[in-house]
Amino acid sequence: MLAQKRSILERELKGLTDNILRLASMVDQAIDQAMEALYTRDVARANEVVINDEEINQLRYQLEEDCLKILATQQPAATDLRTVVATIHIAVELERIGDHAAGIARLVERMQEEDKIESLHKLPKMAKRAKEMVQEGIQAFVQHDDSLAEELMKRDDKIDKQYNKLFRETLLEMKDDDYIRRATFLLWVGHNLERIGDRATNIAERVIFMITNRFVEDMTYMND
Repeated sequence: MLAQKRSILERELKGLTDNILRLASMVDQAIDQAMEALYTRDVARANEVVINDEEINQLRYQLEEDCLKILATQQPAATDLRTVVATIHIAVELERIGDHAAGIARLVERMQEEDKIESLHKLPKMAKRAKEMVQEGIQAFVQHDDSLAEELMKRDDKIDKQYNKLFRETLLEMKDDDYIRRATFLLWVGHNLERIGDRATNIAERVIFMITNRFVEDMTYMND
């Protein structure tokens, strides 16, 4: 009887992991499409990102329902319990990352009639780093790799520094009154990318708790 119950729980936990991977893939694609739409001023593609965000939302809600069902029917304990709780939090973070991608996409239509933004070349490295952080966070979750999660968290300051540099340089460029509106759009995109990095870090925090039963605030290396 215990073996059968364990088998059911393991199957349901695998279902959670599969859907987290699916959700992460959808979010990854949303970031790619939003940035590509931005670079090419492709409003139709940007609108696809906004429309598809609803599918991301629905999968997040489905994951929460599945987690609550497991808590109610399987009563998991120890690591299994932390895995279910972490899944809920990670699903929320991924859904919000999707919101940031949709936020970038919504800017594309507003920028359609604007002149070319010369500083747009500053964004691809930020976008690449943000995507990699999300991917590594999900990899750490799937592989139960707390060391990978810790390394991800240590790297968060890099994307923060990229955004701060973008902010400083863009403010200087705003001395040209004609550029202020375009520069503001650029900063909004940069802010969304920086927030994606923050949410990837939140995922890493949950992975560490899931595996070690330690909250990140207890980890002194973060203050080094």
